[in-house]
Amino acid sequence: MTTPSAPRAETHWPAALLGTTSLALGVASGHGVAGLIAPSSSPVLAIATTVINLTPTPVKEWAVATMGTADKPLLVGGVIVACLALGSGLGVLYARHATWGLAAAGAVIGLPLLAALSLPGATWWWAIPSLVSFVVGMTALAGVWRLARPGAPAGGGPSPLSRRALIGGAAGTGLAALVTGGAGQLLSTRTPPGVTNLPRPSIPLPQLPAGVEAGVPGLSPWVTPNADFYRVDVNLIVPAIDHTSWSLTIDGMVERPYQLGWSDLIGLELIERDITMTCVSNEVGGSYVGSARWLGVRTRDVLQRAGIDRLADQVLSTAVDGFTISTPLAALLDDRDALVAIGINGRPLPPEHGYPVRLVTPGLYGFVGSTKWLTRLTLTTYAAQQAYWTQRGWATDAPVKPSSRIESPRPLQPIRPGSTVIGGTAWAQRRGIAAVEVRIDSGPWRRARLGPTAGIDYWRQWYLPWEATTGNHTLECRAVDGAGQVQSDQREAPFPDGSSGIQQVVVIVR
Repeated sequence: MTTPSAPRAETHWPAALLGTTSLALGVASGHGVAGLIAPSSSPVLAIATTVINLTPTPVKEWAVATMGTADKPLLVGGVIVACLALGSGLGVLYARHATWGLAAAGAVIGLPLLAALSLPGATWWWAIPSLVSFVVGMTALAGVWRLARPGAPAGGGPSPLSRRALIGGAAGTGLAALVTGGAGQLLSTRTPPGVTNLPRPSIPLPQLPAGVEAGVPGLSPWVTPNADFYRVDVNLIVPAIDHTSWSLTIDGMVERPYQLGWSDLIGLELIERDITMTCVSNEVGGSYVGSARWLGVRTRDVLQRAGIDRLADQVLSTAVDGFTISTPLAALLDDRDALVAIGINGRPLPPEHGYPVRLVTPGLYGFVGSTKWLTRLTLTTYAAQQAYWTQRGWATDAPVKPSSRIESPRPLQPIRPGSTVIGGTAWAQRRGIAAVEVRIDSGPWRRARLGPTAGIDYWRQWYLPWEATTGNHTLECRAVDGAGQVQSDQREAPFPDGSSGIQQVVVIVR
């Protein structure tokens, strides 16, 4: 390969531009190939996933609390920006010395290659997207450089550089990167045909009574709509699973390991349960909680069929991408009716919430009982194996702490003096909500009125009529569970087993 001569200062920015677009085209091509092999092997996604896995727990908690569900797009965007910045440097380096540019590009592309191969479930095929990125990117870079030098001058020496051809080539490469990246994204996010109709449960639950949200503006719906259900996980791309080829393996410390297909699973007894789910990352008063009617098979029916070793104390559940969660075995065998779930609110699970099958364990935070895209249940012991979050210092057994939140009025929301309503929701899974108390400006605790009940594992709406007077007021609420336990006022962060404390909301009456 001919080594380009060192560019003049005025050609630095065209060289940087060409390097950026060439690397973008390479990465976009690798992303597209990953869509055919495994979306997680995409160079960008492999790097971003590795960053997530290596990020210290306090930083993860800060990201979830600060950015919410925008944390993943921001991370992917940051990786893309870093790639483009690297591309500009590679373009300038290649313009100075092609061999050095190629060597640097090879070192750079080695990072996503190694990252992809280190992910759970990776095979050697996962190296291909990174290799394609290198070949396509460097071919585009070298090809445009050749076009920018149309021929040697009459007196010999290096051929003159055409900045117009260089810029035009960069523009064409950039356009190709956009088209290729879009096609790659379509491949990576394609969804196979899904379940359209769910089988009926053996004993359908009666229809839930109406909630009180109609009379309390701003109150959360009694049943959380599927589209509004919170989502917190480590997945940068939602797995696309064909239910006809899906299977669930039950193995480990059992007498009779076996495997269930979709038709086998729905042939078992299906039940409905009204369950509130809470994420351990939920701060006091936070939004990572939702309530729904779930359809599925009891986990104990699935596990006991295999013959459980009496020494087992943990179930290690595995998602299709290799992600693991550990759940106390007792919680999957007792009368709380933990589910291998296939439906939510009368519909199949949405892809982002675990389609076609997920685990739902009432009373436990999601990180120890709610594996999405479930494909394996392994009976084991805590001494023998650790899951993703327990390896990072989170609790092994994390029952949901009783909590409550004020939803109306909103913090710093101006309201008019006179008759108004304070309202919110409260939950205490496995014990239920017996009462909610509200305090205004550090005064006495007052009992709120409770909405309907749907069992001990479902939240309750509450509200308190209030004669608001002009000025700023501080509102607080606390839950009292079915055992008489009052929500703790001890302020604790989510790590390692869930937040606690009393929410305070300041409102403005004027």
